[in-house]
Amino acid sequence: MKVAIISPLIESVPPKLYGGTERVVSYLCEELVRQGHDVTLFASGDSVTRARLRPMVERSLRLDERCHDPNSHHIIMVDRVIEAASEFDVLHFHLDYCHFPLVRRLGLPSVTTMHGRLDLKEYIRVYSYFRDVPLVSISDAQRAPIPDNNWVATIHHGLPRDLYPFHAQPGSYLAFIGRISPEKRPDRAIAIARRAKMPLKIAAKVDAVDRSYFEARIRPLLSGADVEFIGEISDVQKRDFIGNARAVLFPIDWPEPFGLVMIESMACGTPVIAWRCGSVPEIMVDGETGRVVESEDEAVDAVERIHELDRHRCRDVFDERFTVERMARDYVEAYAQRAEGSDRRLRVA
Repeated sequence: MKVAIISPLIESVPPKLYGGTERVVSYLCEELVRQGHDVTLFASGDSVTRARLRPMVERSLRLDERCHDPNSHHIIMVDRVIEAASEFDVLHFHLDYCHFPLVRRLGLPSVTTMHGRLDLKEYIRVYSYFRDVPLVSISDAQRAPIPDNNWVATIHHGLPRDLYPFHAQPGSYLAFIGRISPEKRPDRAIAIARRAKMPLKIAAKVDAVDRSYFEARIRPLLSGADVEFIGEISDVQKRDFIGNARAVLFPIDWPEPFGLVMIESMACGTPVIAWRCGSVPEIMVDGETGRVVESEDEAVDAVERIHELDRHRCRDVFDERFTVERMARDYVEAYAQRAEGSDRRLRVA
C-alpha cells in the first residue's frame, strides 16, 4: 500500500529524548517499510527513517528557539498533505484534530490515531462535532469520553522485539520514568519507595508547564540519599535503567490512554506496579506482568512481594501482545478498510 504518515512537528521521528507519539510513529514507519509498503513520512527535517521523508520544517520545533507558534507549521503541513493526497491509498494522521475539516469535506481515505486524553470539555466538544471522522484508539479505555465517534479500531502500541533486551536478574532499586507532572504522581512514587525502604531512581523530563510543580512539590522530596533524580534519558539509556530495576512504579492519577512505560518494562522483564486508571487494567496482566493497585498501602505490599512474579512471564506477555509486527499488521488492516471504502472521485478532486 501507499501510505502517508503525518507526524507532529514538535519532536523528530524518532525523538532525540522524550516523545511517546513520535516514537510510536517511528516504529510503525520502519516496520511498514520492512513489510514491503510504500511509506512517506511527513515530519521534521531532522527525522531519520527508511521511509520517504518529506520534511515540513527544518528541525523539530521543541529544539528550535525561533519557533513561537507551532500551530502555524502544522496548518501548512496539513495543506501540503491534502495537496499530495492523490499519491496515496490512505493518509494516517497523528495530529489530534486540526485536519478534520478538510478530510471530512474532501472525503479523503484517512485514519487518525488518538494519542492523548479525550476527557477535557473542549476535546469532547470538537470530537463530538466531527464524530464521523475515522479514528483509531490506542486502548478501549481511551474511547470512554466520546464512545459514539467513528472508531474503526483499537490498536495497542507495539515495540521492536530487539529494542529492549531481557534482564533475568533484578537490581535493588525501584524506577520511575517518563515526565514530571501532577497526573504522573512522582510524589506518590517517592512515598511508596520510602515506605517500602527501597531506593528510587527517577528518570523524567520536566516540561516548562510543569516546572513550578517540580520546584514546589517534587524538588523538596529529593533531599534524601534514597531518591536519585537523573533527568531525561534516551532509549539506549532506558534499557539498563528499566531492565536493572526491581520494579517500575506507574502511580498515575489520570485516564492514561496507553502508557508505553508498561510495555517497555514488560520487554525488559521488569514487573510494573500501576494504579488502576485509564488503560492500565487493559494493558497489564495483574499477577503476571506486575500488580494493579488502588492505594498506597496496596502498592507498598506489591513492592514487598514483587519477588513472587516471574520476569520471564513479563517478557512472554510482551512477545505475545505488544510487538511492532502485530501493531503494523493491525494498521494495515485498518488502512485497507479505509482505502476500499473511500470515494476515489472526491479523492482525486
